[in-house]
Amino acid sequence: MERLRATRPHLFVGRGEHPLALVETVGNAVRLAALDRSAMQAGLVAGLTLADARARVPELEVYDGDPHADLDWLERLADGCARYTPTVVLLPPDALLLDITGCTHAFEGERPMAADVEARLARRGVLVRHAFGDTADVAHALARFAGAPAPDERGAVRRLPVAALGLEPEDNDALTRAGLKTVGDVMTRPLAAIAARFGEGAAMAVRRLSGEAKAPVTPRIVATPVIVERRFAEPVARTDYALATIADLAGEAAAALEKRAEGGRRWEARLFRSDGQIRHLRIETGRPTRDVAVLMRLFAERIEGLADPLDPGFGYDLIRLHVVLAERLDTSQLRLEGGGEVHGPQQEVAALVDRLTTRLGRSRVRRFAARDSHIPEQAELMLPAAASPPAAAEWPRPEPGEPPLRPIYLFDPPQPIDSIAAETPDGPPARFRWRRTVHDVARAEGPERIAGEWWRRHDAPIPTRDYFRIEDHRGRRFWIFRHGLYAETENPRWYVHGLFA
Repeated sequence: MERLRATRPHLFVGRGEHPLALVETVGNAVRLAALDRSAMQAGLVAGLTLADARARVPELEVYDGDPHADLDWLERLADGCARYTPTVVLLPPDALLLDITGCTHAFEGERPMAADVEARLARRGVLVRHAFGDTADVAHALARFAGAPAPDERGAVRRLPVAALGLEPEDNDALTRAGLKTVGDVMTRPLAAIAARFGEGAAMAVRRLSGEAKAPVTPRIVATPVIVERRFAEPVARTDYALATIADLAGEAAAALEKRAEGGRRWEARLFRSDGQIRHLRIETGRPTRDVAVLMRLFAERIEGLADPLDPGFGYDLIRLHVVLAERLDTSQLRLEGGGEVHGPQQEVAALVDRLTTRLGRSRVRRFAARDSHIPEQAELMLPAAASPPAAAEWPRPEPGEPPLRPIYLFDPPQPIDSIAAETPDGPPARFRWRRTVHDVARAEGPERIAGEWWRRHDAPIPTRDYFRIEDHRGRRFWIFRHGLYAETENPRWYVHGLFA
């Protein structure tokens, strides 16, 4: 809820004090995932179905939950906590673990550091509950289940509820029914009996909270950016010398990337003039690269495409090259007879795309990418050709020897047609009129029935589409659909959505 308030404040302008909740689909039910304070005060809890929640609180306002945005928000909070320690561990969905060993001297102790963390996060609208612990499990359990930091760590751990062990809900209920309501009660029992009844994981959880065992933690490692620079005792007033310096810096950056088995996708050169002005030269490649010659060719293309010539003025006293985006790049295959790397058609096309993107602009060279949607007009995206390909669905492929399932080009929006006759109510038209021309249907195949995205709209039902592949007597092939079944509407409309080659 705090992420929603911080990133989308316009949703809360003038909304009053109505309870607010985020929902998610669990199985076949829509359930509450997160609540604001007023919703919790109204008696709602996470996990309740949306129907039950609205029955209890009719004025409840809901928004779709977004676990990816929540994780991104936690990552951003972790970025801010990197000022306190280089070891920050993500504990999704709502916790951060900071290993502050040897890092408290800059704040004169643990308590001032914790106060600074709380103050900084409070300015971003984030409520914090913190705790110190000798181990990561102890700190996490105290922060989540203790009301406030306790001076006696062992005593505070023993007073925690059995839920602090992190067991399954049915195991927690079984421990409570057996009279073991706190962690201290469980610690008094033999671990062999606990393991026999609830599994080895329960016994290990007890050992971790008692300090007998430590769980391994995986710190969040942020790669150090590759930045190289060159300072000059006397300002450089020649553009060709500045380009030669950028080439040298590109070689240094490429050597650093090679040690990481990475290549640069976005490169930015900053030329600092002695009078305080800064010129930026940005290039982007479709694939990660460490080839200095390719980079310099793109930088030259960028300089030629500048509306304002690259004027050194009184000279540059600092040139800095920054690898803004780096990705994995394994060793390339070399030619058996020597002479460098093997370059195939894909590499040549990628080089052409890089040059066109650098010369014309990133948004002017585009490509299609598949999108995971069953709605035809939403099944593809137009992305910059130099952008990273999304991890999306693959393009549908017809069976060998069969015609394509869908046309390449779709009308946006679909164009209406007049169906003159149909053999059956739910079948294809026998004749239709489009663009003042009557087409007699010779062959038809279908329907391909596509339902609307009913989960996105609750105010009105979305009509079903029945798609047909049509061929008229002159051999022209159409992709048409009926918008709505006769069971949904009395007068469904027909549209042509695309043409086959």
